[in-house]
Amino acid sequence: MSKETEKQRWQRNFADLLQELRVAQTGVQILFAFLLTLPFSAGFSETTNFQRDVYIVALLAAAAATAMIISPVAFHRALFRQGRKPELVRFAHRMASGGLAFMLVAMVSAVLLVTDFVLPFWVALLLTGCTGVWFLTFWAALPFARRNWGEDDLDDDEDTPA
Repeated sequence: MSKETEKQRWQRNFADLLQELRVAQTGVQILFAFLLTLPFSAGFSETTNFQRDVYIVALLAAAAATAMIISPVAFHRALFRQGRKPELVRFAHRMASGGLAFMLVAMVSAVLLVTDFVLPFWVALLLTGCTGVWFLTFWAALPFARRNWGEDDLDDDEDTPA
């Protein structure tokens, strides 16, 4: 089995990152669209000042997430055919990470907004806290705890003669 070249590795990394961004992009765009239309719905006038403040946080976080998650496309356009794939991959990784952080804020804020509108305040806070912990578990804690998965297996494969 032949090893990939550095150029092939950067290309593969970029392709993998684009696939990840496609998934995140769809989710954040749907949330952003929902938040953009919310003030025009009939019940929005019944919201409290706190709920409107939470709405603004959710809206701006969704806008920031959308910008960051889509930015690698614009960056790619600017660097197209310049042989700067490593720079593009590093930039896209930072933008994806920042975009996911803003997406977390937007989603948790949206949960707080909706639950505070339909439930008692303390229940809304509890459910929102659980939602934040849930997202952080799957988006940060588990990936961080398992970041070295398979490295032992790779070391064993290298020692095995072909």
